[in-house]
Amino acid sequence: MSVNGKAILVTGAGQGIGRGIALRLAKDGAKLALVDVKADKLGDVRKEVEALGSKATTFVADVSKRDDVYAAIDHTERELGGFDVIVNNAGIAQVKPLADVVPEDLERIFRINVDGVVWGIQAAAKKFQDRKQKGKIINASSIAGHDGFALLGVYSATKFAVRALTQAAAKEYASHGITVNAYCPGIVGTDMWVEIDERFAEITGAPKGETYKKYVEGIALGRAQTPEDVAALVAFLASDDSDYITGQAILTDGGIVYR
Repeated sequence: MSVNGKAILVTGAGQGIGRGIALRLAKDGAKLALVDVKADKLGDVRKEVEALGSKATTFVADVSKRDDVYAAIDHTERELGGFDVIVNNAGIAQVKPLADVVPEDLERIFRINVDGVVWGIQAAAKKFQDRKQKGKIINASSIAGHDGFALLGVYSATKFAVRALTQAAAKEYASHGITVNAYCPGIVGTDMWVEIDERFAEITGAPKGETYKKYVEGIALGRAQTPEDVAALVAFLASDDSDYITGQAILTDGGIVYR
């Protein structure tokens, strides 16, 4: 399994799962375009990637803005001398009872988690076609894209949407040699889960850390997931070994949701 020499764009690469994906791909020999809305964090990840011996470039973009995503892909091609894979990783969480959801909540999370994936699929596929080459599109879904979770209803809806987009895009672009798949993490020990736990504590009155602990205790393999666990699956999906897989949303959760 190898991504050696491939030019790969990772959104949300400044921290958490995105950083973990970038570092794993760098270890495997890929050239990386690191994209995030937070400019201050991109520089540190770039240094880590370069320390592993891989070429890296950074680009500040808001994935909810279509023009930003197209510009990020153009930047990748120009700076890395090609474009082979996009990892549509950027996303946000939202913990709120459905009864309390307001239009602004829906607009914000859908613009990032769903619109951002649409623009990533669209822009990447166009670039692959313009270059007359095959390509890989890899999207971030979740266990919440397979099961709806209480207090995470809207977030779950966005991740179900990613699964639908992944399937539809796989069918639309297969004849062009473009595969489209998604990865579905579980309980990952990142800043996002710190935020989720804190919001659960505010809503339910549970002590801080209790919600995270409860979910981790339900994992069959007995431990929380790490960004490296997620990155291992993404590295496979980015490699030639996954060439005959498309339209799938693969669970990588240690044993929480079973399909």
